[in-house]
Amino acid sequence: MPNPILPLWEYIPDGEPRVFGDRVYLYGSHDRAAGEAFCDYKLKVWSASVKDLNHWQCHGDSFRTRPGSDRGADTPWTDHELYAPDVVEKDGKYYLYAYILGAKGAVGVSDAPEGPFRLLSAYTYRDQVGDEGVFNDAGVLVDGDGRVYVYYGFTQSHMNELDGRDMHTVLPGSYRHPVIDDGESVPEAERFYEASSPRKIGDTYYLIYSPRRGSRLAYATAKSPVGPFTYRGYIVDNAVDYPGGNNHGSIANINGQWYVFYHRMTNRTIMSRRACVEKISILPDDSIPPVEMTSLGFEDALNPYAITPGEIACVLRGGCFITELDVFTRVVTDIRDRSVMGYKYFDFGQDRTGDGMKIAVKARGRGVKCRLRVMLDDAESGECLGTVPIGPGDGVFTAKIRAATGRHALYLAAEHRVEGWMGQFFEGKTLLDLEGFVFLK
Repeated sequence: MPNPILPLWEYIPDGEPRVFGDRVYLYGSHDRAAGEAFCDYKLKVWSASVKDLNHWQCHGDSFRTRPGSDRGADTPWTDHELYAPDVVEKDGKYYLYAYILGAKGAVGVSDAPEGPFRLLSAYTYRDQVGDEGVFNDAGVLVDGDGRVYVYYGFTQSHMNELDGRDMHTVLPGSYRHPVIDDGESVPEAERFYEASSPRKIGDTYYLIYSPRRGSRLAYATAKSPVGPFTYRGYIVDNAVDYPGGNNHGSIANINGQWYVFYHRMTNRTIMSRRACVEKISILPDDSIPPVEMTSLGFEDALNPYAITPGEIACVLRGGCFITELDVFTRVVTDIRDRSVMGYKYFDFGQDRTGDGMKIAVKARGRGVKCRLRVMLDDAESGECLGTVPIGPGDGVFTAKIRAATGRHALYLAAEHRVEGWMGQFFEGKTLLDLEGFVFLK
């Protein structure tokens, strides 16, 4: 499944991936198309078999702060928006930790990892906690000895230990602040901001989080679950050649391969976010080299001879962005002169027979004639396979171009050149909306 990894109408940001048994579960917030605010009043769960990451199943609403979908509200003390959940397993039960905007967080419990979760309790504490008891973006770690730790915070990192017997009572004397040692040696932009997500790999504890440069997912490591954690670097940045925004996610090992789960924005807002993944490596020194955003998701390569939806672009430059027109249709819109849409990576194979290939582009015209340059590896200096003329109306536009072989990033670069003084009347004009494309041999 390429990025985004869920059905393209679904908007699940803040993804916490967890592998339970033979399935990987994605717990996250719930955004809406063209949303004007973060998140929703419900949480949903999606899962896939570890043997088939191309088919994700929706398990419906797992928890709510307002009634809906034939389910009542789960939190009698608040009806505020639900943000950024996490789920852990202990002694055969599954515990949901939900951050609720401006209210005490909730702990739910279920006999199954997909839920639905019934309310167990709000966090219970008599001793010191941070974050005014909200437990912002809480992430939970059940250690090998059965002890349970919760990491949380907004602009400052906090942690407490929870009583493993009930999973919601904060143990007295367990408060730690700051959890991450991000003093003067750490660049200001990389210091902790929010989105705590703990993991233990071998004998090393990782804390994945969003730094003040909010488009990144950073990480810190420690040899103890109570830290202090030391900043090590960042894993992925959703604002590189793309309309970025906040980021939130974590890492998971699926079939021996490590992945980072994160989200990307649509609709030229920092809302309407969709779940994406990239393959990562964890080196012997516990470091995680940064990875670029791609269109691959769980795939090793994209198939150029299958239809590629325009919206899986991992590069959007020059003002263009993805928007949903209806549940069936999302396009790259506001494509102007010099806008670029990039897709990483296609494998064209090694067949050199024939005298070229065709590309078919499905587009919605905006009343002007323009063209798309088809570029390999770099939108400006890469190999140009040819150009596709785009008419002023809606349609499928084809062109014969040079054949390609091997593995390449692909860029569609929009051009609309009007020579002379008349050109001023077309500056900044939207040229087309891109629905998708396919290569033909």
